[in-house]
Amino acid sequence: MAAADDLPPDLVFVDLETTGGRAAVDRIIEVGIIRLRHGELIEEWSSLVYPERFIPAYIEAFTGISNQMVADAPPFAAIAAQVRRKLEGGVFVAHNARFDYSFLRAEFLRSDMSFSAQVLCTVKLSRRLFPEHVRHNLDAVMERNGLTCGARHRALGDARVLHDFWVKLRREIAEPRLCAAVQTVLGAHKLPAHLPPGLADDLPEGPGVYRFFGQDGAVLYVGQAHSLRSRVCSHFEAQDGGSAPRGLADQVRRVDWVETAGELGAMLRHAEWLRTLKPPYNRRTKDTTRQCTLRTEARLAEPGGAHPIEAVAIDGVEPADLVQCFGMFHSEKDALRALGDIARARQLCLKVLGLEEGPGSCLAFQLGKCRGACAGKEPLVLHNVRLQLALSSLKLKPWPFPGRVALRERGPRGALPLSAPEAEWHVVDHWTYLGTARTEEELAALGAGRADAAFDIDVYRILARHFAKNPRLDWLDLRRAERPVS
Repeated sequence: MAAADDLPPDLVFVDLETTGGRAAVDRIIEVGIIRLRHGELIEEWSSLVYPERFIPAYIEAFTGISNQMVADAPPFAAIAAQVRRKLEGGVFVAHNARFDYSFLRAEFLRSDMSFSAQVLCTVKLSRRLFPEHVRHNLDAVMERNGLTCGARHRALGDARVLHDFWVKLRREIAEPRLCAAVQTVLGAHKLPAHLPPGLADDLPEGPGVYRFFGQDGAVLYVGQAHSLRSRVCSHFEAQDGGSAPRGLADQVRRVDWVETAGELGAMLRHAEWLRTLKPPYNRRTKDTTRQCTLRTEARLAEPGGAHPIEAVAIDGVEPADLVQCFGMFHSEKDALRALGDIARARQLCLKVLGLEEGPGSCLAFQLGKCRGACAGKEPLVLHNVRLQLALSSLKLKPWPFPGRVALRERGPRGALPLSAPEAEWHVVDHWTYLGTARTEEELAALGAGRADAAFDIDVYRILARHFAKNPRLDWLDLRRAERPVS
């Protein structure tokens, strides 16, 4: 066995050609493998693969592999055992290795076979060794290193390029430097021994949410990610300023996750987990149960009188009444302080607003900093108008739908593993998240409402940003009888 600072003795250079970029639905059409042991070439092997689906014209033009060429080739299931034997025991080397590795794991999964290996990505290795260069795709690597390929975009031809690149690195890069770079790339996603083996391989590349559990099964931390695999693994990287709170990584004994169709679903689930689970290691700077808003009730004012305005707990406001509210604050004290700052900046009357007590006019009027609503110098109607204008920038957004709706979010290209959702319906009602559905039955259940659903400031902000960024939304009015899911 190689020492920690030695180069791996057994390398398997791999390249695949596929029908597209989504391992969940696309298939392999060619496999190329080159095995190197202690610097000696042991084997070169390749095979066309029948993908059990049509090869798109652009893939045929790119690779030169046609539907006719693979018509009599074996399906992957027929060569799965042979391919796994050729890969076993070696470090899996590929350019943009996660693509090839994920495709092979998906194919093995379809064949009810497991596969796991150390992965060495030559893109990452090139970046590590040659940071002065911007481009590290295979064509750029070939050009910089004077490498040629007799069958570019064919599996064995590209695998040979990777082998040649490795040979050149061994010849021209000092071994200590090359060893250090290789070990850094190999160890990028190495997880602690107290976590389940194979966790890094099982984590999908797509978006979702995840939970860390401690020894006693209690939830310690929840997170969201564009790439579950990269994000979860980053918590355990031994480096200063890592993403995990101090001391968390050593306590985690189990990780679970939920893949989502996209970023919106991940953010909504994350907000719900934070609200309901209250994990101790999540950094929430303020207690959300004390959060307040400023509410004005013009309809309760006497004709020509001041409009009542008060700081109220936001979780006590009916979602439909949020249109009468202004701002979100961590406490009643913060809300009243903000109102006072606005009043002073706009020369509004603190006494009329209820922020100052006592007989006569307010102190600001005596100092020439109030227009005199408290002394009858400014009509209360005008004062009310100026108050509404001053608060307008804080006004909470009205619910833009007729009632309870389901927002459809379609899945990303390249989602893994095979269970990743192609689309989800997020059910929301007046800024309240009720849950996410993937089937017609789940949608029907959520459409009936949820007794434990509650307004959440984070959900409001997530949805408001999403609506602003996506003016053309795919949504379903849940008041209708028909609720198709696709």
